[in-house]
Amino acid sequence: MKKTYKITTPEGLHARPTALLVTAVTAFECDVQLIYKEKAVNLKSIMGVMALGITPGSIVDISAEGTDADKLFQTVTDVMITKGIGEEC
Repeated sequence: MKKTYKITTPEGLHARPTALLVTAVTAFECDVQLIYKEKAVNLKSIMGVMALGITPGSIVDISAEGTDADKLFQTVTDVMITKGIGEEC
């Protein structure tokens, strides 16, 4: 599964929003990747995500494989919207 999101935070994916996303997905068993500018990192790694330097207005893809991928995407979308991090494209 894969979904696309637009980052809407004025600072991009800096420490706080990245930590919120990483914390939200860590409990899931499935493998989850964040893809930005053709580079993929483990979304469970705060340092990996922050190293991408994702700026406001950027489009990112999140892909997940595993038995709980559906629930993971529900959680990611909820965190993105309720915390003002991004919106689903």
